[in-house]
Amino acid sequence: MNTVIVLGRQPALGLAELESLYGPEHVRSFGERICLLDLDHKKIDFDRLGGSVRLAKILNTLPSKDWSEIEKYLITTCPKHAEYINGKLSFGISVFGLKVDKRKIAQTALKIKKVIKQSGKSVRMVPHDNTELGSATVLYNKLTSDNGWELLIISDGKTSYLAQTVRIQDIDAYSARDQARPYRDAKVGMLPPKLAQIILNLAVGEIEDNRSESLDLRGSASDSKIQDPRSKICILDPFCGTGVVLQEATLMNYDVYGSDIDPRMVQYSIDNLAWLDKLYPEAGDYRRIEIGDATKMDWRLEIGDWRIVVAGETYLGKPLSSLPANEVLSKIIYDVNLLHHKFLENIGKQIPSGTKLCLAIPTWRGKREFLHLPTLDYLSDLGYTRMSFEHVSNTDLIYHRENQIVGRELLVLIKN
Repeated sequence: MNTVIVLGRQPALGLAELESLYGPEHVRSFGERICLLDLDHKKIDFDRLGGSVRLAKILNTLPSKDWSEIEKYLITTCPKHAEYINGKLSFGISVFGLKVDKRKIAQTALKIKKVIKQSGKSVRMVPHDNTELGSATVLYNKLTSDNGWELLIISDGKTSYLAQTVRIQDIDAYSARDQARPYRDAKVGMLPPKLAQIILNLAVGEIEDNRSESLDLRGSASDSKIQDPRSKICILDPFCGTGVVLQEATLMNYDVYGSDIDPRMVQYSIDNLAWLDKLYPEAGDYRRIEIGDATKMDWRLEIGDWRIVVAGETYLGKPLSSLPANEVLSKIIYDVNLLHHKFLENIGKQIPSGTKLCLAIPTWRGKREFLHLPTLDYLSDLGYTRMSFEHVSNTDLIYHRENQIVGRELLVLIKN
């Protein structure tokens, strides 16, 4: 293993995403929020990962999981490596999987700063308010630049590694693609771009190690990024809403096909993609966006040798701020379930065998556990097989926030 991924707020989603893209044989869970990959970090297309917040390269195996021994190692080795930095060095330390007080980490960082400074090197230490630096701290202090270090100390309780962060999730780029869009609608739900990326990656599946020019989400093209080499993939979102999934698919250089029952949403998607095209002029071109009821619509899927992949967020039902009475909730679930059953029947008649789907469907937080759509028990009767993952249980693939009644369950299917 030579690459470290620090996973996001819901690690299971990020782990499933990595397994889907790079294959389970290359992925290993390493503690609560860490994933190790036996791939070079340059082969990881970090900008397309919605469930990962850091990408790092492993520098060495640490001699111990005892912090005093780790401190001695860092004080000895850091000045030697600092010699190769041109100009002033900025650095910070983040720790995952070790029980160490944040004050000890800060003290260690001060000692490292002192010995580097004594060697004649100009150095600045980023203050430590917690055991790990926040994404904004790493980003704004440029700790992934040529003059920056974020040193990661990671451990699973048995083995400990020293790693260096090479990429950090660009929170500003996500905010720009989300909050700055011309049209948003809280009434239909606001799908986070990060979750849209996860949905797309679970739907499209494994990418190969081929290099080609793909879009840099900061606004330029780069030949150091990985693009899915399988040409001519078209993402179909039958519940496109304001176009978040279409937007993220376009940034991944896929063509898109969206539909929605609400004419207003269709126009919102069209306008939002037109805005996106100005922001990222090198993004992929969209094919079509149409008005249509997903339970009845006949999508025009005769598009030559393009491969259709279905990805999106379905209808989540009535927004709920508190858990309603049992009979009210049962009626809500019945109505939403009927819609999903009809939709899966309808689209199943139009997509070929082997087509992959990833749908964010509703799940409701009950008094003791999440409540699921009854249709999930009859997927085989509808002509689908639910995919499973080696490193993650399907029951963990639920995107939700604390005290949220309606969550999103990620359903990954293959048409039989």
